Amino acid sequence: MNELEAGEGAAGGDHIDRLRRQWALELPDLDTEAMAILGRAYRLSNLVRASIEATFANFNLDRGEFDVIATLRRSGPPYRLTPTELYTLLMVSSGGLTHRLDRLEKAGLIQREKAPRDGRSVLVALTQAGIELAEQAFRTDMANESSFLHALDAKEREVLAVLLRKLIVGIEGKALPAAG
Repeated sequence: MNELEAGEGAAGGDHIDRLRRQWALELPDLDTEAMAILGRAYRLSNLVRASIEATFANFNLDRGEFDVIATLRRSGPPYRLTPTELYTLLMVSSGGLTHRLDRLEKAGLIQREKAPRDGRSVLVALTQAGIELAEQAFRTDMANESSFLHALDAKEREVLAVLLRKLIVGIEGKALPAAG
């Protein structure tokens, strides 16, 4: 039994099973296996996004702001990075980062410091309040995200994590065609 047929036995399956069944009727010659994996990954992301964003909002942060303070926090003491290191790690534009940094600085969570070796360069550092908030928000987020995994036992979670890592490494290692 293939994945498409397996979904039919589970009370009609999930949203992706329903979409695949519809496409199987309309375009029976088209293989929709990629939808079974990538479509579910996209749907999963959409299903949990609001809850994750609400978690950060409870700390008066948006997701982008959390990403900045979390990146600084996990960088280890002294919790400082250059703006270039930050926007490279976060995969955002320098302009987008500047906007986030302005808001975080105004909130007292980061400060911009002159680099000790080159006074023309700037370092972005977490304040003590930023260190504490990053940790609290991350702990709360991990508890929230863990609550979504109840349908899988420990071994299933481990297998899924290994397979997703393998898929992501394979995709990251391949030049992706531009959408068009």
